[in-house]
Amino acid sequence: MGNDQEYLGALQDYYADHKILPSYAAIADLLGFKSKNAVTALVARLKLLGFIESAPDGRLKPGRRFFERILAESTVQAGLPTAALSDRNDTLSIDDYLIEQPSKTLLITVKGDSMIDAGIMPDDVVIVEKTHNANIGDIVVAVVDNEFTLKTLGREAGQFVLYPANQAYPTIKPEGRLEIFGVVVGQFRKY
Repeated sequence: MGNDQEYLGALQDYYADHKILPSYAAIADLLGFKSKNAVTALVARLKLLGFIESAPDGRLKPGRRFFERILAESTVQAGLPTAALSDRNDTLSIDDYLIEQPSKTLLITVKGDSMIDAGIMPDDVVIVEKTHNANIGDIVVAVVDNEFTLKTLGREAGQFVLYPANQAYPTIKPEGRLEIFGVVVGQFRKY
């Protein structure tokens, strides 16, 4: 794909800034193309590979592969250093990896520090799959006394409880109804 990967990167950056893809004329300006034929050929190649598509009105839109990101062949050690990355790269779409049912998935920003020992920090974003069913040990968003909370689902003395992941907070033992809103399936944070 050679330079096409760089061109695709420029289109992805443009989309990140403007939330739309540029017109053919704007693509020529953006990428420094002198002819409309070069733009047409690039768009045809990117369409063939599934990176972009045409909307019904003829404008360009992201294709099924547009949001894929390069997944390095190597892993990274959190201990001693390892060999540098190779040139072989696979790709991964974050949506495909983390979101199985888009219509039932929410992104929720975490407030508070009751789950820090589970690695969930304030201002992290958790990916929550809406469901009323959860397993013991799942990290859930639950409704207790009409308030939402993020905790680990547990059971004590035959009753469901919610465990924090911070010793400064008590176990929540609902006296009334505990409703599961959803199960956390992933998280991310921006540094």
